[in-house]
Amino acid sequence: MKKRREKKGLNWKVLVLCLALTYIVGFVGSLFTSQGANSEWYESIKPSITPPNYIFTIIWDILFFLVALSLYFAWTGAKDDKKKEQITLAFGMNFLLNILWSAIFFGMKNPLIALGEIKLLSLSIIWMGLVCWRANKLATFLLIPYLAWVYFAGVINFIIVFG
Repeated sequence: MKKRREKKGLNWKVLVLCLALTYIVGFVGSLFTSQGANSEWYESIKPSITPPNYIFTIIWDILFFLVALSLYFAWTGAKDDKKKEQITLAFGMNFLLNILWSAIFFGMKNPLIALGEIKLLSLSIIWMGLVCWRANKLATFLLIPYLAWVYFAGVINFIIVFG
C-alpha cells in the first residue's frame, strides 16, 4: 500500500491568530506610548540619539510582524503539547513585559523602574528564542531584530536615567 504524502501549507487560522494576538499587544502598549511620546515630559528627557517618533511606529509595526511570524513558525513546528505550552508561556510573558514597559515608562513616567523592566523584557526575548529553537530555528532568527531594537531602547532608557 502506498503512503499518501500530505502537503504542508500555511495554517491560515493559526497565522491570523498569531498576527491578531501580537498586534493587540502592540495596540495596548501604544495606549501608553502615544500620549507619552508626544508629551513635554518626554521631549525634555529624550537623548539626542533618539530617532524621530514616526520611526518608532514603523519599526514596531515591522517588529510585531516578525514576532507574529516567529510565534506562528514555533507553534506550527512544535511536535507536542508540552512544547506548545512552553511557547505559549514564553510569548505570553514577553507580551506582558512589552506592555508593562510602556506602562511604566510613559504611563507612570518612571524611567528608572522601566530600565529594570527592560532588562526583564530582553531576557524574555532570549527565552523566547531558546524555546523556539527546538520547534523551528527560523522562529528564533525572526526574533533577532526585536532583541536588537529592545537593546537600543534600553540604551536610550539608560541614558535618560544616568546620562
